[in-house]
Parts: sequence; structure tokens; C-alpha cells
Amino acid sequence: MYPQETSQLPISAVLGDIRQQLRERHELVLQAPPGAGKTTVVPLALLDESWLEGRKILVLEPRRMAATAAATRMAQLLGETPGQTVGYRIRLDTCVGEHTRIEVITEGILTRLLQGDPGLEDVGLIVFDEFHERNLDSDLCLALACQGRELFREGSPLKLLVMSATLDGEAVSALLGNAPIITSEGRQFPVETHFGAPYQLRDPIVPRVVAAVQQALQEQSGSILVFLPGQREISGVARELASTLGDRRDVSVTPLYGGLSLDKQQQAVRPAPENVRKVVLSTNVAETSLTIEGVTCVVDSGLVREAIFDPPTGMTRLATRRVSRASAHQRLGRAGRLEAGHCYRLWSDEQHKRLVAHSTPEILQADLSPLALQLMAWGVSDPQELAWLDLPPHAPYQQAASVLEQCGAVFRNHGAQYQLTPHGVRLAQMPLHPRLAHMLLVGCDIHASETACLLAALLSERNPLAERGVDIATTLAVLMGEQTCEPRYQGWFKRTWQQTRRFARIATDIHKPRRFALEVASGDVLGVLLASAYPDRIARLRDNGAGTDYRLSSGRSAVIPQEDSLAGQEWLAAAEIGGHVGESSDRIYSASQLNPRSFQEVLSTLVREEDQVEWDNRSEHFIAERRAMIGKILLSSRPLTEVPQEALSDALLGVIRRKGLELLPWTPQLQQWRARVQLLHDLDGSPWPDLSDKALLNSLEHWLLPYLDGVRRLQDFGKLDLKAILSAMLSWPAPLDLERLAPERIAVPSGGSASIDYSQQPPVLAVKLQEMFGCQETPTIAKGQVALQVHLLSPAQRPLQVTQDLAGFWRTGYLEVKKEMKGRYPKHPWPDNPLEATATRHTKRRALDS
Repeated sequence: MYPQETSQLPISAVLGDIRQQLRERHELVLQAPPGAGKTTVVPLALLDESWLEGRKILVLEPRRMAATAAATRMAQLLGETPGQTVGYRIRLDTCVGEHTRIEVITEGILTRLLQGDPGLEDVGLIVFDEFHERNLDSDLCLALACQGRELFREGSPLKLLVMSATLDGEAVSALLGNAPIITSEGRQFPVETHFGAPYQLRDPIVPRVVAAVQQALQEQSGSILVFLPGQREISGVARELASTLGDRRDVSVTPLYGGLSLDKQQQAVRPAPENVRKVVLSTNVAETSLTIEGVTCVVDSGLVREAIFDPPTGMTRLATRRVSRASAHQRLGRAGRLEAGHCYRLWSDEQHKRLVAHSTPEILQADLSPLALQLMAWGVSDPQELAWLDLPPHAPYQQAASVLEQCGAVFRNHGAQYQLTPHGVRLAQMPLHPRLAHMLLVGCDIHASETACLLAALLSERNPLAERGVDIATTLAVLMGEQTCEPRYQGWFKRTWQQTRRFARIATDIHKPRRFALEVASGDVLGVLLASAYPDRIARLRDNGAGTDYRLSSGRSAVIPQEDSLAGQEWLAAAEIGGHVGESSDRIYSASQLNPRSFQEVLSTLVREEDQVEWDNRSEHFIAERRAMIGKILLSSRPLTEVPQEALSDALLGVIRRKGLELLPWTPQLQQWRARVQLLHDLDGSPWPDLSDKALLNSLEHWLLPYLDGVRRLQDFGKLDLKAILSAMLSWPAPLDLERLAPERIAVPSGGSASIDYSQQPPVLAVKLQEMFGCQETPTIAKGQVALQVHLLSPAQRPLQVTQDLAGFWRTGYLEVKKEMKGRYPKHPWPDNPLEATATRHTKRRALDS
């Protein structure tokens, strides 16, 4: 079934090799640039191969638009219409017949086919087209297909053909058991590149694009394909061009993005009328998957908008980024498919050299909830059980499993592995995000299925009425006919209701609603549905008087515009929240008010009770209460009548460890006692307890905990008899040995005694110089093991000399001290020979009188 009119396409040169390799092997990698003809020619060329044995060929496309275009083109080449030999299956549209041999499908449909029949017994070949885009679903489908054919396929093997324009073929080949790689050079006319001036991501892009389009219209001929990051920029450029082009009828501006109806998408792809040049404003949907007739010029903004999942917040954020060099090359190539062309790049040559080589695969940066649900439905609890080009990262996968657990789709079995619930089995059969699928089934149970289906359809697409305010009820009022829908939104209105009816059929087929509905007031339905889908985005107003700051059940903060109608509502159920990675607060873009009474019945599964036994640092007292929590939001609390002793102990010891030992009632005398014991421990070890900070903190359970029964507030720690508590650590006769080995005071030659300061190392004996006359040996303690550091004081109690060598001081240092001090303190004795003088603490007169 190889149409002769395609024989001039570049892919024709390698068709023989493709046929031969697939006869000998069950896996093949094909690298061919855009325009080579691989998408439409290869499946037709393989249709009559004997190894197919009459089975189907499935051609997997990453986008609905590409799937219908490929099926339509293949049917035309056979002189047929879609639905005969070639058909397609996409969301909202199926066109296949009983004689269909080639089905062009999107990735989500292949996942469901594999779940229903892991061996795909009626399929002989799966063609993974445009695999270089590395969509999450394409990676999942390849992993499931590889394991499915190995474990479940009987009879002739299922063959796999991976096709790509730009791809690391060696990596894919290795994944497929060192599959052969065939390369088609393709046909590409030369494209002249025009670089622009450097610009930053924050710079406005619309004026630059409009100026480049105007320049291209003046300098070049043919139609122009413009690459923009998203719908907002497409709308902005379209408005500006409409204003600048005025009444020109030789130029037609048409948008092209995934949210458009298929009719409008086809309008952008079809050839322009005679004597009319098209300016197609497109997202990256037109990089490789589609051929747009008549394009000889490309204007590239160099930007792409990607959904980036942030595991710490559980949020998926849209981020505008620079394209990779591979994507920029693909975009440039669109200008050279028909003839020599031109590409206007809005960035500089130097910036181009700094672009990353390839885009990040979606599996490394996307919300993995749909993937996790499908893996668990497949029977895989750990992604490592399958073969991947890139293993799903651990943190996002665990976050995804947590979302599924909140939706009641999974539970942890005795092996602590996630396992599907019956509810989860139903969710896995539904072709939409698990959050929205769960919401649909909740809607059935509360007999609000129409509202749930309409809300799911609305959240599946971009909401063009979002600028009207945060309250999603405003948009639903338009969809329900309660408010007028403007003519410019009629296409969106029609698509949303079409999707709603489809969701209603799916929910009815899969789920039997409760016989007796859970009663929910009509005004509370929206909040209940959104809270079911997004339990991590339930929001409660903070008590700061602003009326715009909320705490999310995920623990994050979020704000709402002050002028919005929902501002000040105590509880909200948010659907769309945005922000930037690293910021502490997000913004709520769409939400509904939420009645907290719903947590008592229909949303009771979201309420988690926990016993909170801890030290409250703000009030500085011990608390013990049972808390009802919505995620990390406190719903209510009540005191615990019985406090577990272990929890009480952990809380009290925890505050000491956080605040330190200085929380306890230390006195100077007790600190000296502690230092004396510690000195002996350092000298002799275990006979004496270790009273260092580290040791005491590490052993609080042993020496302090038994005395904390009455402690409930911070001031209660100050009432502890700390001296008695610590003394209990000394066994008899250690208290007597302490006084003997490390005494508080020591006798001095004057007949008195002086205290020893153990807070310093070595311990300090501070004594008036005259009281030490006649003493040649430095005083020691601990059986002579420690020489005291003697501070010899002046009559004014200021140190004259610090020494551990008294004999040396009398010989050398004393004469200098005497010379300086005798005139200052003449009433005190300063003998020429201090070793023969009588030690005294008195003046000379008192010494004579006595």
C-alpha cells in the first residue's frame, strides 16, 4: 500500500532498510528530520508486511491536531476518507471502522488500551512518532508497552518503532535492547538566519514580535509562521497586527494552539487563499508535528511556556523559558520545507550559543499524579520495576502518591507500599487528571454530576473569563446560561459543553452513585467539589485584619486581590494558584467559597485528628489537645483528658534542649559545685559524673525527668531544687570526697581561708599578697594533681601578679611589685624578705596592736 506519489519524499530512500530490519528485529529507531515524510509514509509502507498477520498498526502522536492531520493525509494518499483503512482516536473524536488497519491515536488513549489489554493482541506494531518531544505520556506508554509485550504477549511479538526528528538515538536503542538505528537525511532547503538584538526574559515580547513580522512581510514573500510561548502572547500579537495591518486583504492572521477547536486549527494549517499570505501565530505545537502549507519564513520569539511541578509546594507553575538549541533548529527548519527560506530570531547570536542543547523531558519536571495512578493500575508500586529513559524522580513521585491518597485512590498496605482502592481503579479508567476524575465521582455521590462535569470541563482548558474575578461561580454562570456569553467566546462555550457531555457519559459508565445522596446545599456544591479535587489548596483566612492573606492546607501562604468579591471569606476552595519558585506566598486565581460545615459530612475524610502534646513557644507553656486538621490548617481543638506520659516527657525535655540548660535555676554556688565535680571527672573519669552541657543534655531522661512532674509552664522550671537533683547524682561517699579533693575554700598562711573559683581553668585562688608571705609552694588540690592559679591581690583587691610558681615570684617578681606598690599603700607591710615575714591580712598598725 505504498502510494507512488510519495516516492519523491526523502524517507523513501530508507523504506527498504526499515522493512528489512523489522522483519529481522522487533525494535527499531528511526531518525528523520521534519518534512522527510516519516509520519505518513512509513505506516503505509509497512501495512502489507507478512509479520503483521492482519493486525493493526498504532501510530502514536503527541497532539490531537497532529493525529487528525496524519490520519487525513494517509487516507488521502490511499484515495479514501478517514475511518476506512486509516482512522484516528483522539479526545472528543473517534473515526475508525471495522476495516481500519492503521489507527493514529494520542498518548492517553494508548495508555488506556494497554491497561485494558497489556499484550495488545490485535496490534502488530506501535509507532512512537515525534518521540523527541519526550512527553510524559509517551515515556509511560513506551515503558508499559515494553513490559506488556514481555509478560502478556502470546503468539507473534509486538514490534516497536520509535521515530524522531532530533533524538539521542543511542539511548533509545539501548533501552530497546540495542535496537538498530536508521537515519534519513531528509530534504531541507537552505534557510537564512537573521538574529536580533539581545533581550531578557522579563522584556516585553509582543512589540518585538510585531516589528519582526512587519519586517518579514516587507522583505520576504510567502506565508509566515510565528512561534510564541502561549495564548496570551498570541492574542496580544494578533491585536497589534490587526491594528497595524488595517484593511489589508492580502494578509491573513490566524492563531494556532491546542485550546482551539479542530476546525480553527485546520484553518491555520490549510493553504492560504490565492494572493493571500498567512501569518500563523503558533505555540510550539507547530515545531515538528504539522506541515503548514505555504510557509517560507519563520519569526521565532525563542520562548516556550512549560508546566513545572514544584514538589515542596505541590504546585504546578507555568514558566516561560528560552527554547533549547534543538527546538530552535526545528523551528528554523519550518521555513525550508518548500523552498529556500528565512528565519528571524529575536535573540542575538551570542545568546543562541548559550541555549541549552535539549529541552528537559517532561517526566523530570511535571506533575506525576496521572503517571503514578496508571502505574499502580498496572500493578507497579515502584517505578524502578519498569525500563525508562529517565526514571521518574523520587520526590515528585511521592508527592503524586500523596495526592492520590488524599483523593482516596490509594492506601498503604502492610508492606508500606501504595495500592489502589476500588475508587482508584475507577479513577484510572477515566481519561482526565485524577483530581478531576475524583471530583466527577464526588459530584455523582452528592447528585451534582452536571455541575461536577461542567467544572471539570472548565478546569481542563484555559478559562478565557478568568479576568472577571477569582470566583469561579462567575464563569459557571455564563456556561449555565445565567449570564450572557459574548460572541467571541462562543467557540469556547461550545467546546466546554461538548467536553461536559463526554465527562457525563464517562462518569455514568464507570460509577454508580450512592442511592441516597450526601446532602449538600446548592450554595455549597462548588466549594465541596473543588475541595475534593484540590484538598491541598483549601484556604483559611489569616487573622491579620487584611482580608486577603490565606493559609493553605499544604502549609503555604496565598493572597487574593483586595478588590475581589471573595476577599474576606473565611474559607476558600482554590482551583488555580500561581506564583514563582522560591517565593513564600502564592496568588489565588480561581476559587469558590467553602462552608466549613462540609467538613462534618461530605468532606469528613479530609479531616485528620492528631494529638498535639508539645511545648508552645509563644505562650511558654505545655499544651495537650486533640486537633482536627485540614492538612496543616487547624479546624478545631479540645483539651486532652489523658496525656500520654511519653509525649509529656518528650515535650518537656524538648524545650530544655531547644532553650538550653540556662533555663534551669542555676545559682553561682551551684555552678561552682558543678565545676568542682566536673574537674574531678576530668581527672579521674567515671567515679565522678560528667556534668558538662553536652553530657547533661544527652542524659536529661536519667537525671532530670523524674523531677518534672509538676512542670507545665516556663516559670515552673525555676522552682526546681536543682542542687538536690544534681547532688543525687553523687553516690556515697562522693560528697565527702568532694570536700576533701576539691574544697570550696583553702587555708592560707595568714591563718584565714580563701575561696577557690572553679569556673576557670585551672581553678583560681584569689588572695591578698600579704596573706601569702612565707609560702614558697603553690597551693594544690586533688591530691596535688592540680596546681591552683594564684591571683595575688593588692589591698584594693586588684591582681598584682597571676602565677602558678610562688617561689619564682618571690625571687624575681616581688621586688618590682614592692617598688611600685609600697608608696601607694604605705600602711600595708612590704618587707624586703617576704619568705621570712609574717603573713597577715591586716595593715602594719593592726599587726603591731595585735
